[in-house]
Amino acid sequence: MKVRTRYAPSPTGYMHIGNLRTAIFEYLLAKKYDGLFILRIEDTDQQREVEGAIDFIYKTLELCGFVIDEGPNNDKGYGPYIQSERKAIYKKYAEELVEKGKAYYCFCSEEELNAMRERANQRHKPFLYDGRCSRLSKEKIAENLANGVPYVIRQKMPKTGVTVVDDIIYGKIKIDNSILDDQILLKSDGFPTYNFANVIDDHLMEITHVIRGKEYLDQTAKYNLLYEAFGWEKPIYAHVAMVLGEDGNKLSKRNGDASFMDLYNEGYLPAAIVNYLSLLGWSPTTNQEVFTMDELIKNFDETRISKSSSQYDVKKLKWFNAQYIKKMSDEEYLNWIKKFFTQDVSDKSEDWIDKLLLIYKDHLNYGNEINELTQNFFIDSISLDQEAEEFLNSDPITKDVTDCFASEVEKINDWNTDNINAAINNVKTTLGVKGKLLYMPIRIKASGFMHGPELADTIYLIGKDTVLERLK
Repeated sequence: MKVRTRYAPSPTGYMHIGNLRTAIFEYLLAKKYDGLFILRIEDTDQQREVEGAIDFIYKTLELCGFVIDEGPNNDKGYGPYIQSERKAIYKKYAEELVEKGKAYYCFCSEEELNAMRERANQRHKPFLYDGRCSRLSKEKIAENLANGVPYVIRQKMPKTGVTVVDDIIYGKIKIDNSILDDQILLKSDGFPTYNFANVIDDHLMEITHVIRGKEYLDQTAKYNLLYEAFGWEKPIYAHVAMVLGEDGNKLSKRNGDASFMDLYNEGYLPAAIVNYLSLLGWSPTTNQEVFTMDELIKNFDETRISKSSSQYDVKKLKWFNAQYIKKMSDEEYLNWIKKFFTQDVSDKSEDWIDKLLLIYKDHLNYGNEINELTQNFFIDSISLDQEAEEFLNSDPITKDVTDCFASEVEKINDWNTDNINAAINNVKTTLGVKGKLLYMPIRIKASGFMHGPELADTIYLIGKDTVLERLK
């Protein structure tokens, strides 16, 4: 059996990271078994479709390094791969279920349905359609169809017993049929519902494995009943626990949570994002954290996906991104970071700019951070935060250190890092001070920050005149 997985996003805007995490698992699973990764666009909710969203999806997957084996732009005989172009297919199969007695025409108006919902609310029970249209006579159905009465097609659910969902992660899950609504398969506008289209497309596209959110586990019972109604083989399911935001709620585009493109535009590297997200809810057998795509594919084991929800942690993502930045060659780094660098450097040489950016290569978490880190190189006067002020006032020696260093700087004729380091060592010898009490006062007064790159490199780039002015 050739493994075939599918990523089936809705074109409703940028891809949020919880959705991307599912795509990563699907891609790793396919490639682990030398299978195929299929892109399908689920645009049945036409009202929420965002113009250009399909391009965003392609761009995101391309940036993440995913190879799309089949999709709208790469038809291998299973298309169309956009659901709005498959309406005739869904109508054919919905009507086939009606003929088999597994589905029925429902002519209930919105007013009737609202009245049912209201009665359910009054009884403090979830709304389940009462199936009244399933009991209509053939003559009444024919009459309604002939008169053009609007209808939907509903799935006829069993009302007793259980439906078993077999899942890689959760094992065998029994769903009580009494809680299953007679779900709509085909809407009155001719579009299929999400659940129905998924089943039809997964079967026709020969999808072998379906990875989806744990919150849809109950819905999978309806999927299985559809597969059984058609007499089709079910795919292998893996339901993954959701990714929670830092506030403990489910990540969602609607809640304004970060999308992949938001992170990318902030200066997070796609490989770092993929690496981080792959470890949200999945764990390798070793303590390794930083993986190439090939290593992720080789190590991925779908049975090690966690049953528990995982929490998105931007601090951990920053750590991953920093590791990938450090692994860049200097040339790659400079070409990348200059896209984010927005300081006014009109009076600076190209060599000075490159040196400034390079000294922050090992201190950078994401691209846009470079402007915050380097801001004090472009202003005359600096202001210190409370922590820096408290340090300078913590010991009288700090003033002696900065005064002594100012004197040493004045003596430097050839402004370079070697002579700056010599000046620092002279302060050490003269005052008999070392460690934080030597380096920290100089860094704070010269740069305005308590931490940063090599001190001599920082001071060299700030410039002799500016350093002296700040020290004094």
